[in-house]
Amino acid sequence: MSEFEAPANGSRRSFLQLSAAAAAAMAFRIATEPSLAAAERKPVPPGAVVIDANENPLGPCDAARKAIADITPQGGRYSSWLTEDLVKAFTEAQGLKPEYLRVFPGSSEPLHFSVLAFTSPAKSYVTADPGYEAGMRAAKFSGARIAKAPLTKTYSHDIKAMLAVGPDAGLFYVCTPNNPTGTMTSHFDIERLLAEKPKGSVVLVDEAYIHFSDGISALDLVKADRDVIVLRTFSKIYGMAGLRCGMAIARPDLLAKLESYGGWGAMPITAVAAATASLKHEHLVEERKQLNAAIRQKTFEWLDRQGYSYVPSESNCFMLDTRRPAKEVIDAMAARNVFIGRIWPVWPTYTRITVGTQGEMEAFQSAFQAVMKNAKTVSYAPSLKKRPSYPDGQSWPSALS
Repeated sequence: MSEFEAPANGSRRSFLQLSAAAAAAMAFRIATEPSLAAAERKPVPPGAVVIDANENPLGPCDAARKAIADITPQGGRYSSWLTEDLVKAFTEAQGLKPEYLRVFPGSSEPLHFSVLAFTSPAKSYVTADPGYEAGMRAAKFSGARIAKAPLTKTYSHDIKAMLAVGPDAGLFYVCTPNNPTGTMTSHFDIERLLAEKPKGSVVLVDEAYIHFSDGISALDLVKADRDVIVLRTFSKIYGMAGLRCGMAIARPDLLAKLESYGGWGAMPITAVAAATASLKHEHLVEERKQLNAAIRQKTFEWLDRQGYSYVPSESNCFMLDTRRPAKEVIDAMAARNVFIGRIWPVWPTYTRITVGTQGEMEAFQSAFQAVMKNAKTVSYAPSLKKRPSYPDGQSWPSALS
């Protein structure tokens, strides 16, 4: 029996603990990328450039749009077999057993359910800083201590630091490519984390942005029955953020822990149909990956020519040095109908930029140049030659050359 499986004759006390946890799950609101972005986004006027929420401006591919149109007349039925078709398509393509996958309306639900399932007042939640904030919000409901570790000097997750701050960890969260920096954490480092983590803890690998990069997926670690959960979503490269379809991939006993909090119910059939059609599109991922990379590289080349500093990314977002409190720049850009953001407290003079279409990035460049020319740089802003430090002496981000 796995250490994550409860005895068949579980005690009344454990039942009450599970009931309390389930009640907590129902009581909190799941934080998502759009909800986090909306907290800082003003009403968006028509014609605005919106590059603040890591959305894909291309939307669903043509095959997915056709699948949505074709399935819509069946919208009066739950049609659970469509989800089974999606599971079959993904697991066969990846060499997984169907029982190792669960489909959710996006990857936010399994992220939150993982935090609730594996953290508690006695088991901390360990994450990178800066990193995606949703898990930290969920940890507040589980009562877990939130342990944050700065990124390395090359902006990957610092596995050694994460292990050091989380000797009592219940869950280690690794987003690769990282949100917000777009930087990779190697497969080797994830293997090291699994090998050296506290017994009974779980590693949650969020691969929402993996398709934009050349990174190696952690799905092989799932196949090896390691203590790892991999998250995937159709929100990013597949352009389905508004349709909501995602996955958790792990050993069945780990997935069963997530199911204590919800999920595996009726999925929106339009999302499932679009996701299945997208998976079957042979060249979709590579075509969109190349397009994103080309636009991102042109943007970086422009920033280099203008002397602006940023964190090199392998994703559809990057962190940009604003040389003064980033909120001032976000507001000034919004006044020019270009919406960027948001801010991570540990890097107050940096803001995240989503890679949009070429036209959107050209509009961003014009607005950003004007904003930067019309404002004075504060005295503590990062220099291109010398970077300020974290409180513990680690470096702040800048472009790597």
